[in-house]
Amino acid sequence: MNLNNLKNIVLRSIAKAFPYFSIAILIISAAFSGIIVFTIVAEGIPHLKEALHSEEVLFSLRTSLFTTSISTIICLLIAIPSAYALARTKFPFCRIISLIVELPLSLPNLVLGLSLLLIFSSNAGKLLRDMGFRVIFDIRGIIVAQVAVILPFVTKLIKTEFSSIDIRMEFIAGTLGASKCMQFLTISLPLSTNAIISAAILAWSRALGEFGAALMLVGVTRMKTETLPSSIYLGISTGSNETAMATAVILLTVSCCSFVATNLLNKKSLSRSEVR
Repeated sequence: MNLNNLKNIVLRSIAKAFPYFSIAILIISAAFSGIIVFTIVAEGIPHLKEALHSEEVLFSLRTSLFTTSISTIICLLIAIPSAYALARTKFPFCRIISLIVELPLSLPNLVLGLSLLLIFSSNAGKLLRDMGFRVIFDIRGIIVAQVAVILPFVTKLIKTEFSSIDIRMEFIAGTLGASKCMQFLTISLPLSTNAIISAAILAWSRALGEFGAALMLVGVTRMKTETLPSSIYLGISTGSNETAMATAVILLTVSCCSFVATNLLNKKSLSRSEVR
């Protein structure tokens, strides 16, 4: 048996074994994730009823739902036109601007929070505070931190969807007299609706779990700037592990609901794409 035959036998063996190897890796990965989820549920469920009657936990839940909803709406209002401009408009330094927009994705949330703290501690931040817009150690700061974290994420997702739409449809609409605004409102936006909603749900879920940037900007104050993640942090810090795990179950449940909704929308979007 020469060297080439041996090499071919080895390559064929690897090719045959690869699907089984992939399945084994998948099972290990699923088991790892399952253990994490099971631990949270097993430790938190027995104390869930008590946590749901805790005014502090309910306050953190209300704060989380309120701030994540507001920050998601703000992100959509900014991300949709920004993503469309990046996907469809050619202008000087487009690539550089796109890089700057997406750069925060590679930064730790603590660094983003530190940057926001420095910005709002500057003279401009003091001017905003004098005008009544207080950010540091205020619930508004949570919204600002969440926007800073999820805006690049939402912009990138929506930009990818806009880029996947055949530009010839807009060109044909233009030849029929439709303005750029009408092309966007009647073609690109309707075709991207499911993807935008899916991006919004993912962003909402990501904002729900945001902790690092908000910690740097507003700190963790009970019954003032307390969200679900910060409530878990406070619970662990003070030795209330049972309450912390029950709060983690609440956070996990809300995140699972958003995950299921996103999958349903993705299936619907895929079906629409196949029909189209």
